[in-house]
Amino acid sequence: MKAITLENPKEFQLHDFPPADSPRKGQALVRVRSVGICGTDLHAYRGRQPFFTYPRILGHELSIEVVDLGENVDNVVVGDRCAVNPYLHCGKCSTCKAGKTNCCESLKVLGVHVDGGMREEFTIPAAHLYSANDLTDSQRALVETLGIGAHAVNRSSVAFGESTLVIGAGPIGLAVMEFLRLEGAATRLLEVAASRRDFANTNYQIERLYGSLDAVIADGPLPTLVLDCTGNSQSMHDAFRLVAHGGRLVFVGLFVGDVTFHDPDFHRREMTLLATRNCTVPEHARILTLLRSGKINTTPWVSVQIKADQMIEKFPAWLDPDAGIVKAIVDWT
Repeated sequence: MKAITLENPKEFQLHDFPPADSPRKGQALVRVRSVGICGTDLHAYRGRQPFFTYPRILGHELSIEVVDLGENVDNVVVGDRCAVNPYLHCGKCSTCKAGKTNCCESLKVLGVHVDGGMREEFTIPAAHLYSANDLTDSQRALVETLGIGAHAVNRSSVAFGESTLVIGAGPIGLAVMEFLRLEGAATRLLEVAASRRDFANTNYQIERLYGSLDAVIADGPLPTLVLDCTGNSQSMHDAFRLVAHGGRLVFVGLFVGDVTFHDPDFHRREMTLLATRNCTVPEHARILTLLRSGKINTTPWVSVQIKADQMIEKFPAWLDPDAGIVKAIVDWT
């Protein structure tokens, strides 16, 4: 079985491993069809990903096909093509019992804490599969990305018509904008990379577009909701300056380090600061419905689609925001 392992920062290797184990009770053996590349993978490649150890098989944005099933599985059948919930939660901690499986106290995410889908086959609890034979491989692979945006917007408690600012127009920022649009928010965008500004301006209804923090501040009343999707320490530090009095700041991205802010200004504005992590099963279910209905169209996102044996060579070029790569898909079929 072929697999691509990130041995160390900036060091991929193609391996030939023994076949995947047969599925046990409640498990499915799956064949990987497509893997989306996201910011988590790029940060891991750079050596800047929290919760991460090397070596690791990346890949948590997945489209798979069910090959075999263990006992007591009734949500999928052999041959189903599925999207994957990559958040392996314990189901026992108080957080899971409260329905917040996205931030389980012992959460393990495919491709981060445990090996992911950048390989031909693997076993997974079948409950983490969503049968989606009517969607394409790229749609199935992007369910996880969209989930980050859905959960972030749900956490934000956005109101219809509210003035919002998204910082960063990578895939996570685009996912956030999708769900702000569905909630009827008035969305502005701050993005320093010209190619990403152009893409967002072409494909989204953006009220105002900025290339710098100073441009936002100079433009008039500040937004009451700001969502930072960059995972950039300086951007997250500066984001506190962009929130209106009484407003909310949501950190969607993360980085290895500390975020500091000026406490008197934070209190003067009576600002609310929120973290957001991953996504829940009901949110995934909503995303599948939206994709099937055409209310979300991810087709423009897919900038590059390559075979798995090309990935090691092509991956470094995807690090440059100005390269115009919104979403790269690695094809294992």
